[in-house]
Amino acid sequence: MQSPRLSVKAIIIRDGHILTMRGHDPWGDYYLLPGGGQHHGESVHEALQRECLEEIGTGVVVHDLRLVREYIGRNHEFAAEDGHLHQVELMFVCSLPEGAEPRMGSSPDVNQTSVEWLPLERLGEYRLYPRTLRPVLADLQANGPLYRGDVN
Repeated sequence: MQSPRLSVKAIIIRDGHILTMRGHDPWGDYYLLPGGGQHHGESVHEALQRECLEEIGTGVVVHDLRLVREYIGRNHEFAAEDGHLHQVELMFVCSLPEGAEPRMGSSPDVNQTSVEWLPLERLGEYRLYPRTLRPVLADLQANGPLYRGDVN
């Protein structure tokens, strides 16, 4: 039996925009938060730093944990592709170091095509995952981290 995968993600907001990785699949363009899987012996902050360097070409300043999401692939729209996946995601509010400008990193995800800032007021126009992130972004100042359970 395979254990759930622990993944860390960065919520980076600047000037009314959120930083995302754009990917492309058979259904078109989609957008994800930068981040990825934690390696054995690596803290969650170290994992987030490494993943951001790989995907957006810069480290980040990690702030508060904002959202915990569990994703069990067999229960969602992409069950045919990732039904085997069970992932727990920790999403942290982050900022960029002084003077850092994100770009494609040295080791982007397989389907990653670019790094893009999406306007927060127009997120409904984009295929942004996880979808449950949208209401969280509307109120990042809410008290404490939110646990959303098995959602997409």
